[in-house]
Amino acid sequence: MRDINGSLARQSLLVALVCLVCDVSLFTLRGPLPEAGWRGWVVLAGAVIVDAALAGAARYSGWVAAGHAALFVAAPLLLCTCTGFVVGNNAGILVAGYRAGAWLRVGPAVVALAAMLAGVGAGELLGGGRGSNPALIAISMAVSAVLPWLVGRYTTARGAYIADLEREAEERRRHEAEAVRRAVLEERETIARDLHDVISHHVSAIGVHAGAARLGLPEGDSPVRTSLGAVESASRSAMADLRRLLDLLHARGDEAAQPGLDNLDELLDTVRAAGLPVRLTVHGDVREVPGSLDVALYRIAQEALTNALRHGTGPVELELDHRRTEIVLTVANETGRPATSRDGAHRGLAGIRQRVTLFGGEVTYGQKDTTWQVKASFPLEVA
Repeated sequence: MRDINGSLARQSLLVALVCLVCDVSLFTLRGPLPEAGWRGWVVLAGAVIVDAALAGAARYSGWVAAGHAALFVAAPLLLCTCTGFVVGNNAGILVAGYRAGAWLRVGPAVVALAAMLAGVGAGELLGGGRGSNPALIAISMAVSAVLPWLVGRYTTARGAYIADLEREAEERRRHEAEAVRRAVLEERETIARDLHDVISHHVSAIGVHAGAARLGLPEGDSPVRTSLGAVESASRSAMADLRRLLDLLHARGDEAAQPGLDNLDELLDTVRAAGLPVRLTVHGDVREVPGSLDVALYRIAQEALTNALRHGTGPVELELDHRRTEIVLTVANETGRPATSRDGAHRGLAGIRQRVTLFGGEVTYGQKDTTWQVKASFPLEVA
């Protein structure tokens, strides 16, 4: 984070240094220093002190302005006014007026302005060659005291105005973001309610009817009993996934844990219960993968196994290869027939491609002779 205080302090010091150099140089070149003797050195030392004070804290701005006003009066009292140039803080008094107007509250700022007006007016009256011309004295007071003080007040007021605008804009952005968040939350609640009222009712009814039909069959193994059992298992799995989705839509973070590779065994048991043999083979050293990738791998395996149930005729080989820089998931199953023109890309395969693309991976799928294979690879960060 940028050091604002340090930067402001350095800028303040630079301003004070520039004022000091300008005032000392001007007084040395044009002032009565050679003729005035020690009085000239006293004025010069006073100019150095009040100009150096410009680098001080803002709370001392009133005192700094008073010091410059005092020097403005003291210089003509100490020096001979015959040269017409006796002021030692031309630049410093302008900056002091600006600081008093910009950095002080109204009361102290007005007091500081009054002190500067008195100092500049008295200094001009006593010396500088303008003592006999009130108009010139008034102009000098306006230029040396009033104008820098007003510029300081204007700068502060404008800064406060801009800060108010930025604060209002920030509050408006927060309100708009909160309105969008509430709208999204309400929409998710509506979707969750519809899913619960419509989908869950029908899926539950399917499971109940399948269980009732299975219990009504004679004892013993039969293809019909096996199929009904698979329907029950599938409906329970669908209800479990639906509950996870509902939790996600309700934004219940802890309860909405998505299934991952640790749930592969449960998924395979469901497929086996439907009558399709499945074998899982894991290669390489198993290591933890990012949570979103873990979910994506599970969903791809789930989609590939669902397709195998629909279109396959033989056992399924599922391989998970943990490599150093990538993880590869391969699902292959027998279809019992060569590829036909109807075996184009399905919606589920498009979903697999989208998931893989999202993680910067690669996916291939297709049929070779009588075997259909889906292979997805995801890059991993090397530890």
